[in-house]
Amino acid sequence: MPSVVSITNMSVQQVTKVSLEEQAVRKYKAAVQDHCRTKDTELLIATNNHVVEGSTTLTVSFINESSAEAKIKGTDASRDLAVIAVPLENIEEETMGEIKVATLGDSTKLQVGEPVIAIGNALGYGQSVTTGIVSALNRQIDMEGFDAELIQTDAAINPGNSGGALVNANGEVIGINTVKVSSDAVEGMGYAIPISDANETITTLMNKETREQVPEDERGFLGVEITNVEAESAELYGMPTGVYIRNVIEGTGAEKAGLVRGGVITELDGSSVDSMTTLQNLLSYYRVGETVTLTVEMPGKDGSYEEKEVEVVLSEKQTETAIPKR
Repeated sequence: MPSVVSITNMSVQQVTKVSLEEQAVRKYKAAVQDHCRTKDTELLIATNNHVVEGSTTLTVSFINESSAEAKIKGTDASRDLAVIAVPLENIEEETMGEIKVATLGDSTKLQVGEPVIAIGNALGYGQSVTTGIVSALNRQIDMEGFDAELIQTDAAINPGNSGGALVNANGEVIGINTVKVSSDAVEGMGYAIPISDANETITTLMNKETREQVPEDERGFLGVEITNVEAESAELYGMPTGVYIRNVIEGTGAEKAGLVRGGVITELDGSSVDSMTTLQNLLSYYRVGETVTLTVEMPGKDGSYEEKEVEVVLSEKQTETAIPKR
């Protein structure tokens, strides 16, 4: 438990006609549990992408209830993983004596029936634990834009558990809690990302530059008109999942870099792009004039796609147009 923290995600949302039940879910999902590592001058915390996505301010609370502000280190929407960072200088000495770096286990050695413990911040009430067993391994669930084989457990996974640690009987982290099945006909079906599968992505995100969000009037833009590639369209037309380029605006960095209509943006500086929202969130950390590297599936004459990396110098704000889904 000293290796697990709570994260509060403050974001700006436009909400209309939201029921009290929906408001409660939004509130409680903001307070979640995640596990720690250290690197150089930062405390690094692994969590879910959906926990930090769209944030304007992230606050981390530790085992002794002290808090510190965190910044996003990197995200991977397709794996629903993220790493955030807290400068060590911002953490009180007393707190440093209370917290511990998480011990990671080997999720490839898990067996069905093995006992597990889920550590979470259920309903935002504070750190809590639930127990259960590994119900199944290598489960795939139907979540658009999310690609992973998951650990299924009957340990209760409640709102507030997202990003929290699933640990074995030795206290080793063997999974990152991410989702549950919620239905009147279903009981005890929660899922966690296996830590052995997540390790490579987490390591990549750990080594990214910690960036701060740029004021809106200083943010750079690609200079393209875009729309989402939905899973159904991707399957029907044989398209990659990502963001579809509907038009490239003349005179922008996108045009100069060789982007063309019909291309599909799948990554930005190594972070996966599965929607316009994800792309816009990633771009909120870059200023006008900065260069980003895009991974783009470029269309061929025979309907096939070829993956290319393209460097784009970001343009002025007025050159970007986002085409909403119709």
